[in-house]
Order: sequence, then structure tokens, then C-alpha cells
Amino acid sequence: MITTLTRMWLTKSFKPFKFTSDYDKKLEYSSLNNLGLYVHIPFCNNICSFCPYCKEQYEKDKSNLYIDNLIKEIHMVGNQSIGKKTVTSLYFGGGTPALVIDRLQEIINAINEHFEITEGIGLELHPENVTIETLTKLKNIGVNKISIGIQSFQNKFLNILGRKNVDYSKMFDALASISFETVSMDFIFALPHQSFDDLKYDIDMAFANGANHIAIYPFINFNFTKTIIKPMKNSEKRKLLDKITLYCNQKGYIRDSIWTFSSTKNAKYSSMTRDNFLGFGCSATTLLKEQFKVNTFDIDAYVNRIEKGELPTALTSYFTVGQRMVYYLFWTAYSTKVNKKDFQEFFGADIDKIYKFEIWLAQKMGFIITDGLDYKMTLKGAFYYHYYESYYTLSYIDKMWEILSKNAFPDEIFL
Repeated sequence: MITTLTRMWLTKSFKPFKFTSDYDKKLEYSSLNNLGLYVHIPFCNNICSFCPYCKEQYEKDKSNLYIDNLIKEIHMVGNQSIGKKTVTSLYFGGGTPALVIDRLQEIINAINEHFEITEGIGLELHPENVTIETLTKLKNIGVNKISIGIQSFQNKFLNILGRKNVDYSKMFDALASISFETVSMDFIFALPHQSFDDLKYDIDMAFANGANHIAIYPFINFNFTKTIIKPMKNSEKRKLLDKITLYCNQKGYIRDSIWTFSSTKNAKYSSMTRDNFLGFGCSATTLLKEQFKVNTFDIDAYVNRIEKGELPTALTSYFTVGQRMVYYLFWTAYSTKVNKKDFQEFFGADIDKIYKFEIWLAQKMGFIITDGLDYKMTLKGAFYYHYYESYYTLSYIDKMWEILSKNAFPDEIFL
């Protein structure tokens, strides 16, 4: 109800987000600015029960077949643009992209045939993959940003998450030997019995051992994962989030999104805050000016579609202007601020006129402040953004991903 009422209020419409099996064979991205690229590698050595992302147990033959068709998809989309399209960045997620490290160069070569990357290449890693050999290979193929899924340095929380205990000394040695522009480490907060001291320990351990960027995401209980972990009460979450933020501020770390902090200005890692992006691979999403589409979650169905010379799109939503504005604001606010000029350039409209009452109300409630150029979240605003994001995740993402995990190509979904 909360997400539905908010959507209707902000979009000025009763229309839900409608996703159908219809999709465009040609994607209009050539004229878009601030375009990012995402590639999904859906293979893991071990499947974590709490993880909601599209993944499957690694098999060499199947992964090679998948990569063959992933490269075909890149060419299918890339050939739709005349000349090379300038893009901000390329991110590899998963899954565990390092499992196909010997084929990453082929994927990057295919990307480089059609796109010119200006801000570098990022890649997600499991702690066990952080070795001198792997990092050397990644650096040699042009990767300059890495994100390591630590979750916690403490065995008591790894056990809760069903993750194996790791010898981090080898990882720290590798990071000391091979340098990257950004070394980000991901953590989960709001786990059962987790205290601020536990999180402070993880934060300090990360920055003392090679990280110049951290991401601290709240545990979200996705219904379809069937995890047995009980989420923390919201009142306790807020205390933890505020303490984390204040501690990082006191240490002089730069907050560049709701969940991320860096020790240096240029250390950034996020595949989320892009005005537009193209997604390649199973379950990858694409966001354009007037549409949002998601690829099938079924690897076999993905391969079959591409072998027929068709895009592997499972669902597409064509935005109304109001819906696109809400989507833009939701994900731009993830960076903790919204720039008035950027909104004007993207929509050709004045945010102060369109959302005059909503902005006034948000300021009165202490959620945002402004310096005349940006609307910036306060500590209180950041918590309630998280609070609303949880509802959004369970109302929209959880429902869509559950359906897609069971049906390769659903006819339609209303959210």
C-alpha cells in the first residue's frame, strides 16, 4: 500500500508500472548521455541462500556456451549504433565473474568494438578470488575498479549468512601487491545481534587492509530466497545506520551514496546511479529514456533466444513521463542528492515547479536541505530513504524476480 500510494502521488496517475512480453528489437540509446554498461555473469561455486540475484552452480561447458551467446548479444545491440558510442563505465556483476576470468578479455573486446569507455571497468569479486594471479590478470585486461563481497570479517556473521570462513591474510597480501583505482569492500548490516562495534571493526579492518571504498548494505529478506535469517527491527536499523554514518564522517570518509563511503575523493564504485544503462546477460536490466527492460533469468532460455538471433528480453515497461521522473528521482537520490540542473537537462522541466509541495514537505519533515543547486538528504532523510527502499524492494523487485525465477518469459506483470 505504501509503495502504491507513493507511486500514484508522485506520478500524478493511478496507472501501475506495467511490464509486458513486448519489446523493441532496436534500442534507442545512441543519443543518450551518461550511459553505463552492465554485464551479468550468473555462475557461482557456492550458492548463498540469502542472495536474490540470478545465479547458478558453475559448470565449465555451460559457462562457455553462455559467454559465447553473451558476446553475440553485445554485438546485436552494439551494431544498432553507427560508430562507437561513448559510455561512462562497464561493470561486471554476478554471480562470480572471476570464474570466467580467462574469457573476460573476449567480452571486453566485443564491448570495445561498439563502445568507448571513459571512466573505466569495474568487477565484483569473492574474497577467495582475490589472489595475486587473479588481480594481475584483471589489471592486464583493463579492470581498474574491484568490489569484494566480504559481507563480514567475523565468522559469527559469515555463519549466519551460510558463507565459508575465509583466510583474509592471503587477500590482504594480494591487495598490497596489486593496486587499483578503487578497491571497494561490501558489507551487510542489520544482521541478528549485530552491534555498532561489530560494524566498526569491519570498517576499520577494510580501510586498514587495502580498501579505499566501502559499501554497507542492509540485510533485506527477499521472500523468494526462503532465507531463515530474521531481519532487524527498524528502530535498531536506524540507530545502526546513524552511528555508521557519524563514525565515517568523523573519520573523514566521503559519503557518495546512501550506503557507501570512501577514503579518497576519486574512489567510487557503483553500477546503480546512472541516468541510462544497457545490460547484457541473463537477468541484466536496461534503462533508457522511455523504457525499462529486463532479460530472462533462465540461462537455457537466454541462449536459445540469442541463437535464434533475437534479444533475450523477458519484460519491458514503457514509462509515462511521470513514471520516468519518479524512477529518475528514486535512483538519483541513492547518491544522497538530486541536482536541479541535471533534472532540468534530462526532462526539460523545473523540479521546483513539478514537485513544489513534495519538496516543501520533505524540507519541513527534515528529510532534505538545499544549497540552491542540490537537494541533499539529511541523516533522517537517508534512513527514511532506506525505509522506503525496503518497501519498494519487497513490493516490486521481490515480486518481479520471483516470477522471473520461475517463468522465463511471463506474459505481463503489474506493479
